[in-house]
Amino acid sequence: MIVGIDIGSTTTKAVAVETAQGFPVIRKIKTRAADAVTSATGAFGKMIVENNIRMTDIERIMITGAGAGSLKNDLFGIATEKVDEIQAVGIGGMFLAGKENIIITNIGTGTAIIDARRDSIRHLGGTGVGGGTIQGLAKKLLPTSDFNSIMALAETGNLNQVDLRLEDIMESDISFLNKESTASNFGKMLDSARSGDIALGILNMVYQVIGMLSVFAAKSRNTDRVVVTGNGSDNSIGKAVLSVITGMHQVHFEYPKDAAYTTAIGAALSR
Repeated sequence: MIVGIDIGSTTTKAVAVETAQGFPVIRKIKTRAADAVTSATGAFGKMIVENNIRMTDIERIMITGAGAGSLKNDLFGIATEKVDEIQAVGIGGMFLAGKENIIITNIGTGTAIIDARRDSIRHLGGTGVGGGTIQGLAKKLLPTSDFNSIMALAETGNLNQVDLRLEDIMESDISFLNKESTASNFGKMLDSARSGDIALGILNMVYQVIGMLSVFAAKSRNTDRVVVTGNGSDNSIGKAVLSVITGMHQVHFEYPKDAAYTTAIGAALSR
């Protein structure tokens, strides 16, 4: 059995992979902690306790993510190796998508875009816009920075209260954009805007940025598919925003099961 641990800036994910008849069996755990060592050891402990795993069953531990560099020694006397985070995302993304030669948009605190192929995994770039942006802006603009509360507020929101749309400045469509397309995120910001409108505006802006960068990456690699992974992949409002982008640019976004654990899975499968 191999344990993969992704020590992120806000959340740590751990998976246990056991090869049975050639098929990886994956058990998953997610935790939060203040520092990398506590996150990693806590996730590992939770994994073995909740899944009744014996320490002697674990062959090695593979760690990756922002906090991996803080761990200098083996964990609990088990051989522990570090895996490059981009490589882990690429391997995990291909595994979960069930195919190779894909563009992966990994949405976490920030967002990384990766060209994953059987013989090479390349970091194409990305943006600092991601889940951290949502929570950081919400902390100052809304009465909450709790993600579930932000989502609940956004469900009640109206973008016409905060975003400037083409219909506000033009009488007809332009190019492939219709009159409801965004001309400027937060470019209108009416005095009557409520917390729900602002929450929706934040989410809309973040996923529009991520979506358009993904479109550019996909088109640069002559593909019309993007696999979305990371904590931000399972977001109903974000998916709706990306769906609109698909309609405009014919680049389709796919959401594999267990996408939040992509990096941990890739670390575990990296050997």
